[in-house]
Amino acid sequence: MIFTLFSNPILFLLLAVSIVVAITVHEFAHAKMAEYLGDPTASLQGRVTLNPMAHLDLYGTIFLLLVGFGWGKPVQFDPFNLDNPRRDGALISFAGPASNFIIAILCAILAQLFIFLGISALTTIGLLILSPMIMMNVMLGVFNLLPVHPLDGFKIVGGILSEDHAREWYQLERYGMLFLLMLIIPFGGQSMLHSILDPILGFLYGILLPSSISTFI
Repeated sequence: MIFTLFSNPILFLLLAVSIVVAITVHEFAHAKMAEYLGDPTASLQGRVTLNPMAHLDLYGTIFLLLVGFGWGKPVQFDPFNLDNPRRDGALISFAGPASNFIIAILCAILAQLFIFLGISALTTIGLLILSPMIMMNVMLGVFNLLPVHPLDGFKIVGGILSEDHAREWYQLERYGMLFLLMLIIPFGGQSMLHSILDPILGFLYGILLPSSISTFI
């Protein structure tokens, strides 16, 4: 992604802003859901806010800008404050990706509205801003649904499984980073992560980014 800074500084700025918005909304949704379910931990840590500074991790943001892969500050919650720790933990985890998909859908609707209105300058500016916003939110949402610790999908699966199977599932938590590295490191020119995500992202982009929109990115 950093190469975009030199080839297209405006696009780089739009992508950077979109990443910050996507991460902020994602982490805020985790914190808000935890608060809603009765756990004040995130609220006491100042995470129930849309201020990006509360959610951005320095190294995670640098990695995102440099290589397109990074992370925000994880939202902490205390399972002892939850009525049903496993179920509620899954809901807290799901809230992050769900918020990204909601933002992407709203941006796609707004983009279609610009196209419908047919105001040339407004449409151009609107699509230029909305296209990377849709892409980054979809990408962050889909990536975090992967069932690998520490991603949200791991706890979501744990909340769906029966208690006995969930106990076995959580034993894989210790190997999460190893699995994640295996997904990210490229073998034969392409990583397993790209092989898994590219078809899903392509499908969702095809729905949310029609050709009239995708020409702006």
